[in-house]
Amino acid sequence: MNALSSREQELVALGAAIASNCVPCIEYHIPEARNAGLSDAQIKQALKIAEKVRRVPARAVMQTALARINEGLEAPAEKSPATCGCSGSSQSTSPASVSAA
Repeated sequence: MNALSSREQELVALGAAIASNCVPCIEYHIPEARNAGLSDAQIKQALKIAEKVRRVPARAVMQTALARINEGLEAPAEKSPATCGCSGSSQSTSPASVSAA
């Protein structure tokens, strides 16, 4: 398998930056994409595609939240964990504990 070109690497980085809402990543990778030979039109197209992809799970989360409200659920569904990890529980959310999961 051949390695990705610098243009391809920057397209991947831009997509990941949009997906993770990382402003410093965008600020870094747009100039790098230009240096790799991508035009502003190509960069814009990549950003628009990444944004479309990012919106799919966001829409699903909102639909789930609204469904839970409409169902009047008080507790998480049976398959859901007891906590999501952001509730301030004693469970650690450090990068080491997240990567170990």
